[in-house]
Amino acid sequence: MFNKYLVWFFNLLILSMISFYFGLYFMMKNLCLFMEYTVICMNSLNFYYVLIFDFKSMLFLSIVLFISSMVILYSSFYMGYYSVSSNRFLYLVLLFIFSMFLMIMSPNLISILLGWDGLGLVSYCLVIYYSSLTSNLSGMITCLTNRLGDIGILICIGWMMSFGGWNFIFYNFYFNNQIFFLMVLSAFTKSAQIPFSCWLPAAMAAPTPVSSLVHSSTLVTAGVYMLIRFFDNLIVFNYFFMLMGLFTMIFSSLCANYEFDLKKIIAFSTLSQLGLMMTSVFLGLVDYSFFHLLTHAMFKSLLFLCSGVFIFFYLDNQDIRFLGGCCNFLPLTSCCFNISNMALCGIPFLSGFYSSDLIIEMSFFSGFNCVIILIFYFSLGLTCCYSFRLIYYSLASNFNFSPLNCMSDEFNFMGMGVLIMSFFSTSFGCMLNWLMNLDLTWVFLPMWISVLSLFFVVVGLWIGFELNSFNYLNLLDYYFFNSNMWFMLGYSMFVIDTFFSLFFNYYSVLFWGEFYLTLNFNYYLSLLSNFFQLYLNNTIKVFMLSYLLWFLFLL
Repeated sequence: MFNKYLVWFFNLLILSMISFYFGLYFMMKNLCLFMEYTVICMNSLNFYYVLIFDFKSMLFLSIVLFISSMVILYSSFYMGYYSVSSNRFLYLVLLFIFSMFLMIMSPNLISILLGWDGLGLVSYCLVIYYSSLTSNLSGMITCLTNRLGDIGILICIGWMMSFGGWNFIFYNFYFNNQIFFLMVLSAFTKSAQIPFSCWLPAAMAAPTPVSSLVHSSTLVTAGVYMLIRFFDNLIVFNYFFMLMGLFTMIFSSLCANYEFDLKKIIAFSTLSQLGLMMTSVFLGLVDYSFFHLLTHAMFKSLLFLCSGVFIFFYLDNQDIRFLGGCCNFLPLTSCCFNISNMALCGIPFLSGFYSSDLIIEMSFFSGFNCVIILIFYFSLGLTCCYSFRLIYYSLASNFNFSPLNCMSDEFNFMGMGVLIMSFFSTSFGCMLNWLMNLDLTWVFLPMWISVLSLFFVVVGLWIGFELNSFNYLNLLDYYFFNSNMWFMLGYSMFVIDTFFSLFFNYYSVLFWGEFYLTLNFNYYLSLLSNFFQLYLNNTIKVFMLSYLLWFLFLL
């Protein structure tokens, strides 16, 4: 069982190196290889399967393959220890990588749809991997939300039949805004932007290696990558969609500061960085957004891998209030965890600094008002705030878990994967900045503006320190509002329930039947079992109570 993991680890690692080499070669020679295979011809419509090889597709593919190889190495111990069906997990991960390859390498809408639907289907299978009630509900939310994006692509395919083909890189949609709007809708659903943000925290019910691969660096960045491919057509609606990206940044950063679930905090941080990428795309900073997409994938996948080690040793507990004293028991994992946290903050000379600092400084040349710039810096401060929360609870707080639990950093496959990823999270941003040689212009700003980002980093760290010693009960309503994603999930489910109850009564009755009969049958059985267990553990009390009731009845 473990040999299969190691074989695929080496295969994907070698493919990643080859893809990275060809990506740099295509960029240096300014080459683009376009392969087209004719499937069928119908009158004026030609069905092609198209592959495009340029530096963007090859570099992104190399990052996906590298992270996949590290996740498979990590999972050889993590999933092999937990589950006897880890072969199924390995095959699902490989199917996901293949679907990601189809989506990355194609500029044709029909062939993109193959990878797009494959990503949605395999990610649903991975989210419901544990087959519990929570994971099944989370998988359904994830699947239904992502189907909205599929609707946009399907309508675009039907609309582009009048063009005689579906190779969107050959068309200019300046006078056809509807297609552009539908593609942005698809990208927003896949990248979990407002108002489709509720599925990403719900997808944290998946195994932690899945979150590291799928929900940090590949699936959620597919929408951003597609908009980068579509950038020549991003002419209209720029200001509106840029504001949506900014609102996603603020919304997710605030929610992360009021959350105690470790994986959901990292999911909200991913959501915040996706908002930053979307905003930079609609500002016209496409190269910077692609640069940040690559660097963010490295340190965010490391963050998920380290959280998986914590969850593993803390017996499936995800509450950060129990993570105190990790540096004493898990020093290597704690060090790598805080390296990725500081890279997320944008601490100078780590991976996240080179891309996020450029995006924030270039926003001064966008022509927007000072409110937009302040929102950028405010979200940067909030990012440092929730990152310091994680650092504080993992390092500075007291040990709050079972004293009989034995924890130690063993140099197994989990430790190897975390250590390799920590090296690239430290140096990958600087290395990529030298190698990519993007069209990065010189930025001349006054000294106080250049230091402003570092100032907000320090202020965010200080506010995070103060909030950790603050009594949340004084702001209980505000805490409840933010920890529940501004009640966005409730709004979404209310709209769906209202829609079905008004127009499709049969489906509404079916949903309620599932809720009361099949879906919660195990829940009612467990309640009945708990009642009988309580009765058996308190036989004397029950006897005295029944005797008292009998005596009162006689009176």
